[in-house]
Amino acid sequence: MSEILETQEDKRPRERNRPPRKPKKSQIPYALLLIAILVALGLFVGQKGAKPLLGLLLGLAFGYVLQRSRFCFGAALRDPSLTGGTSLTRAVLLAFALTSIGFTAVKYAAFAKGEAIPGAGNVGTIGIPLVAGALLFGVGMVLAGGCASGTLMRLGEGFTMQLIAVVFFSIGQILGAHNVSAFWGKLNEGMPKIFLPDIFGWVGGLAIQMAIIGLLYIAALKWQKKKTGSEE
Repeated sequence: MSEILETQEDKRPRERNRPPRKPKKSQIPYALLLIAILVALGLFVGQKGAKPLLGLLLGLAFGYVLQRSRFCFGAALRDPSLTGGTSLTRAVLLAFALTSIGFTAVKYAAFAKGEAIPGAGNVGTIGIPLVAGALLFGVGMVLAGGCASGTLMRLGEGFTMQLIAVVFFSIGQILGAHNVSAFWGKLNEGMPKIFLPDIFGWVGGLAIQMAIIGLLYIAALKWQKKKTGSEE
């Protein structure tokens, strides 16, 4: 007991010698300034039409959801191997499932009316550029500490080092778009394009996609339980 008291007494002088913590600056003025800028921007964009204003509002809402949920595709692929956690991985899979249903509904509605299917001409080929791009983007996500959305979210939070990743991400995107036909397009010659509804029909294509997502979700749950002993 005396040893415990002596230990506590030894700590007291250290606590007294510590410099007082600086009071946190109020964020209210910055918040008011940001709201004023957003209102002015909304009024300006609204003059261009309802569609640009809707895009601005959706962008703001999407950014807010990203920041509050800490949603990041890079972390979803990185966390299972580093920490064993798959909560973000499963969140991404659920997002894929929801968007698959939504996009299928939009595309099928156009198909049923005899109209051009939105995005049907943008079905990519499975070839060397896809593999090389996935590898480079994966390495870039690890080095940058996040995917494109996660990097932008952290930059908005004030992590200025993420600006480097954004700059080089933009440069790489411009170079890739510039050379997509001249260089990468030649490597894709003769490579297959796979659009599931063309092979299995609309219902079959959606069912196969949902089954793959479901199997990956179950695998993520089992992986987390194996690594951490918890499924939460």
